[in-house]
Amino acid sequence: MGGEGFCLSEIVTRLGGELRGDGSTRITQVGSLETAKAGQISFLASIKYRRQLAKTAASAVILAPAEADEARAAGLSLPLLVVPNPYAYYARVVALLNPVSIHPRGVHPSAVLQSGIPDSVAVGANAVVGSGVELGENVIIYPGVVLGDGVKIGEDSILYPNVVIGAACSIGKRAVIQAGAVIGSDGFGFAPENGRWLKIPQIGRVRIGDDVEIGANTSIDRGALNDTVIGNGVKIDNQIQIAHNCEIGDDTALAGCVGIAGSTKIGSRCTIGGAVMIVGHIEIADGTHIAGGSLVSKSITRPGQYAGSYPISTYSEWRKNAVYLKQLSRLAARIAGLERELASREK
Repeated sequence: MGGEGFCLSEIVTRLGGELRGDGSTRITQVGSLETAKAGQISFLASIKYRRQLAKTAASAVILAPAEADEARAAGLSLPLLVVPNPYAYYARVVALLNPVSIHPRGVHPSAVLQSGIPDSVAVGANAVVGSGVELGENVIIYPGVVLGDGVKIGEDSILYPNVVIGAACSIGKRAVIQAGAVIGSDGFGFAPENGRWLKIPQIGRVRIGDDVEIGANTSIDRGALNDTVIGNGVKIDNQIQIAHNCEIGDDTALAGCVGIAGSTKIGSRCTIGGAVMIVGHIEIADGTHIAGGSLVSKSITRPGQYAGSYPISTYSEWRKNAVYLKQLSRLAARIAGLERELASREK
């Protein structure tokens, strides 16, 4: 990947930032500080990688202002791109150097269409588009995708192979849905009756906002009664389960293998770490950040950092308690000894 690239002055013209050094230096790709080669640009987003900065073979480095001043003072002579957020700038440089390939428009002969589509849409082999489907301009549907009746997909969205969108579900503009994701499957709704389970028809939908990305093999259930709702800008990793009637606020990000039980409401701008389990019928406040592997068993009403399996607590409280948890066996032995000594004295 990567081609002829751009010189640093061209990158700054397109993306902004302050250039310190030779603007004619040509960049063809991005690499880490440790592995970058000549012609590649690297970045420093965490101080724990600062030692690698002095040894990097990159042709240029993206740095924050304070780090750039320190690097120059330490004798680093490489050209620098100085920006407030090196990690975000790196993301833009990667996109600039590795543009998405143009997908050919048109419909593969093996695709099944029961709805009319715009000329700008691409539909791959063996894809199925149900009746009453509405597709925006420039939508790309890869092979094996199935769109149920009445589905709506916004413009510039990409659905990778074998994505399934259930009937009447809607997806906003510029969505990216990775292979194997299932949106709008039945929620887990069953009523007990005489020792058996009676299936409850799931009559809600899934409504997804603009600029949402959904990872491979993720499942988002349709609502039982009310819709399942995913806000604008939400980023959902691979192999995540979002149950019926859940609501996720704008710009929240969920890492891999998160499980969210039904009717949970997660606020905006939250981050949910990998393998977090969230029970149903609770609410999580805007701006909440939950560490990976945590169990969320009750509502979180105040934003902040949280961690732990049971019970969940603020991050600072969890760190203090973790110190004692490591010493529980020793503390228990000491207490047992003190109890024996106290019993002996009482006698």
